[in-house]
Amino acid sequence: MRSASRAVIAIVLACQWTAVGSGTAAGAYPERAIRLVVGFPAGGSSDAIARIVQPTVEKQLGQTLVIENRPGAGGAIAIGMVAKAPPDGYLIGLGGAAGLGVSLGVQENAGYDPRKDLAPVTGLASVPFILAASNSLRGKTLRDIVAMAKQPNQLAIGHGGNGTLMHLTTEMFNQMADTRLELVSYRGMAPVVTDLIGGHMPLGVIDPPSAMAAIEGGLITAIAVSSAYRYQRLPDIPTFAEQGVPGFEATGWFGIVAPAGTPDDAIAKINAAFVTALKDPAIVERIRALGSDPLPMAPDEFSRFIESEAKKWETVVAKAGKK
Repeated sequence: MRSASRAVIAIVLACQWTAVGSGTAAGAYPERAIRLVVGFPAGGSSDAIARIVQPTVEKQLGQTLVIENRPGAGGAIAIGMVAKAPPDGYLIGLGGAAGLGVSLGVQENAGYDPRKDLAPVTGLASVPFILAASNSLRGKTLRDIVAMAKQPNQLAIGHGGNGTLMHLTTEMFNQMADTRLELVSYRGMAPVVTDLIGGHMPLGVIDPPSAMAAIEGGLITAIAVSSAYRYQRLPDIPTFAEQGVPGFEATGWFGIVAPAGTPDDAIAKINAAFVTALKDPAIVERIRALGSDPLPMAPDEFSRFIESEAKKWETVVAKAGKK
């Protein structure tokens, strides 16, 4: 009887351990190299930041981090790979807002559901957008521009493509400042900057990698930065909020995700490795030299951040009548 009771107890304990084990990785994770698919081309800022943190992440995890570039569809190709991968912690992805579902309300369906198919790990980095003006534009402050743009067909503004966060940032500016700017879509940032320099477009919402050379060279004028705080590379340029549009905040950002169902302990180890790297002063300095700010977060914090961003931009899209 006593032996039978012990056998029953052993079976019960084994079942309980199996149930708990569904939330943990088998063995001592990680036991082999981890693949990080990056949804942007090699040499871009997100790829560069991934490679900056790579050695520290590898040291923390005790395994190789293999970086693979799978650009296309705003990062959705790479994130789609992650969404469909086995949830074992050995394939993770680096994606931006569009790939993680924030601006999909104005884009084609990505073939996966970011809310159901992905497990947020951590933010990686963020960067503000810059409202820049042609030097031929007579207005040199945000208040000047708002005053000129109160009437329709008076002022146009270029952005880098429909469905991008820069597009939605221009929409949000129209809504929050009650302006009537005419939005003009370009294929990327470079032609926006070119037309600003040439005086063919009065205004543009552009990212720092595209804008800084022209701004520093005096070819175009920075009017405002879209973040909540001043941009460290343009400390003399006020934010939108400082110039009469309270609550205005828009940033480009990207982060790390894993397949939904990835064991909690694997998520925790990956998160700890990236956060350690992103808080290293030497790494922070290198990331800021690229024009970005580190964005370390706990998994649940990153999940809330994505949800908050999605709701904000879905509201902008709905108000703009694009759904």
